[in-house]
Parts: sequence; structure tokens; C-alpha cells
Amino acid sequence: MTWTSTMSSGYSSLEEDSEEYFFTARTSFFKKPSGKPTQCKDVAQERELRTHLSREEIRQKVELYNNSSKDHLKMTLNPSGVYTGFIKVQLELRRPITVRGGGGGEEAFYLPQGATNTLHISSNNTIRQVIQALLTKFTVADNPAKYALYKRCRREEQVYMCKLSEGEHPLFLRLLAGPNTDTLGFVLREQQTGEVMWEAFSSPELSNILRMLEKEETERVCSVTRRYDNYRLKLQEAMSAAGGPG
Repeated sequence: MTWTSTMSSGYSSLEEDSEEYFFTARTSFFKKPSGKPTQCKDVAQERELRTHLSREEIRQKVELYNNSSKDHLKMTLNPSGVYTGFIKVQLELRRPITVRGGGGGEEAFYLPQGATNTLHISSNNTIRQVIQALLTKFTVADNPAKYALYKRCRREEQVYMCKLSEGEHPLFLRLLAGPNTDTLGFVLREQQTGEVMWEAFSSPELSNILRMLEKEETERVCSVTRRYDNYRLKLQEAMSAAGGPG
């Protein structure tokens, strides 16, 4: 497995149950009550397809994928039967990441919400390897176990977020879904709060997180204070103009 990366281009090369969530126009982020059986069925179906697809069927799907693709991110089928291609991963990280500095030190900062990176991978690469490649690309010092890769699928008017197991193969999922990222997208997130392996955090990392939280809290308090001071001033001006008590 080989990979290369450049921070500026947003491109890298990399040679069973899950949890399912859904979004609607009227709700934010909810766990789907009946999502478990559906997701299990989906994962089982994907694994069965991966096992039983012949080389000719894979060739046909790769050809169909490339014909449907509207950009240069095509798939290539090798004589060995392994195929390579591209996936785009959106970063939705709420907590700061710890990055290795040039002088050997470490610092914590937030990545821009919604940033997208393109990875070149093979059909043999797993979810675990993709997460590791993304962290390596950004020289992130955090333990990969802190993060999870989700697939985002649109079904009718709902958008589903489903956590992928570490052993699944994202390029195979991309091949089945086609190149349309509205049909299938990949999202990197932190593990859910109840799943975080806190023992994977070092003391400096925890201290950095606490400092960032304290900074956020101070900024939020200042923002709320300024807003209410402004309201109070406007009310006092309105009362003075109306001849009321100042």
C-alpha cells in the first residue's frame, strides 16, 4: 500500500453492525429507531455482492461507472482483478485535532467544517486504512480509534448517516453507488460520545481540548453579553424617546 499527499491539493493516494442516523428538513440529528435491521441488511448485501461478483461483472460495473462519471476521477481495473479509483471524504470534526509541528512539537486547532479531501485508493483498502491515510495526510497525531467513517445516503426525502465498520471497503461501496456523491458520500467524524476511547487521549491532548473549550466558552459569553447590552441600550433609547423613565 502506497500513498502520497499534498496539503494544498486536497488529494492523496493510497495503494457489523453499524449505527444509522437520518436527517429530514424538519429534524436535525436523530438515531433512527428501526435503523438496525435495515443497516444490517445493507451491510450483509454489500458483503455478499463483494464475494460473489465475478471479474466480468466488476469490469462491467467499472465501465458503467466511468461512463457515468462527469470528472476525471475514473476507476481502473488491473489484470489482477483489483481496481483503483477515487473517493471524496468530507471532514465534519467538532473537536480540535492535534497536529505534529515542524519542530517536533504538537499543537491543537480546528479544521474548517465541510472541508473535502480526495483519496486515491484500491478495492483492497479498508475503512481503517482510509482513516489512517486521512490523518497521515494532515500530520494528525491523534489515535485513529478516535475517528469513524460514515456513509451518507439519500433515500427519497431523507438523508441517512450510517457508520461503516472498519473492515469494509469504501471503493467497492463507491462502485456500487456510482459516481454521484448525492447518492453516496463519505464523512469523517469523531466517534460518538458514548464510544470515545478516552484512554487513547494523551494528557497534552486533553489539556489542549480543555483550553479550546475554555476559549469557546469565553467567546460565547462575551458574544451573549454584547448582544444583551445592545438590546438594553436600544430599549433605553426607545424609552427616552417616548418620554418614559430612563
